Amino acid sequence: MEFNKDADLDTSQVEDMRGTRGGGRPRLPGPGFKLPAGKGGLLVVAVVLVCLLGFLCLGQGGLGGLGSLGSLGGLTGSDTETADNTQLDQACSRENANRFDNPACVNLAFINSIQAYWQRGLPENFGRPYQTATTRYFSGAVSTGCGAADSGVGPFYCPADNHVYIDLSFYDELANRFGAPGQFAQAYVTAHEYGHHVQTLLGTEAQMRRQQQRDPGNANALSVLLELQADCYAGVWANKATQTTDAGGQPLFTGVTEQDIQQALTAAAAVGDDTIQRQSTGRVNEQAFTHGSAQERQQWFDHGYRTGDPKRCDTFGNAL
Repeated sequence: MEFNKDADLDTSQVEDMRGTRGGGRPRLPGPGFKLPAGKGGLLVVAVVLVCLLGFLCLGQGGLGGLGSLGSLGGLTGSDTETADNTQLDQACSRENANRFDNPACVNLAFINSIQAYWQRGLPENFGRPYQTATTRYFSGAVSTGCGAADSGVGPFYCPADNHVYIDLSFYDELANRFGAPGQFAQAYVTAHEYGHHVQTLLGTEAQMRRQQQRDPGNANALSVLLELQADCYAGVWANKATQTTDAGGQPLFTGVTEQDIQQALTAAAAVGDDTIQRQSTGRVNEQAFTHGSAQERQQWFDHGYRTGDPKRCDTFGNAL
């Protein structure tokens, strides 16, 4: 991943809640808390492992935790926390020569690029205006429109408040525990979450939830289709990443390599339902899939990347 050192990063697209009330104070779920099936919970087996992964703990809207969070049953939350971007503004300033060594700035560059693409791509391909979604950096725990969340949930998108939530320490888990290192592995996660935002803007997420209510027996299968579409949207962005610019027209990236794409594919496989089940229980139960297999996640990311066309990310067919 080659960043343009001359690009200006727009920190207004992030709310830095690390160290603020609700953004850094651990508020773990109580003993009675259960991960909601198909709505933000990945697998229930080895909840500690799965939730540690965050990726996996998100049903709709997250990657695997990476996903779209629905509702965190039984937990309460608010959208009244206060962000402080002072340190982020300084760290990610163009005057800071080492800014791209900072994960907060690296992810900010991805956020800027992803949203720059969809600002153009959504109206061009779907005739709908794009609405910016703020990403909230937090540590420990955070209150959201979907409920209170702990870091163990991993990166997720909350359709109730249209925010993406990321505890940046998750990427250490992704690299060290799941064997998916690299900056473009992080880009895949972020682009997947914004794929869920696109689904919300298009009404796909709401349609899917209504279908789940009508056909609860296929709730997990529908969740898989939503997640795979978000993977495909992430691949589309990767195809267009070098075409995205800052507000002044400077390219945000000067290159995306095949090695970068391989990092994304490795991350997609690492958060496949079968990979996680095998690690946590030693068995694979396809009926419990909520995000898709490693192969499916890789295939749909690659499909989006190779075609560069979000209209070809129709994972649902006639399912909705």
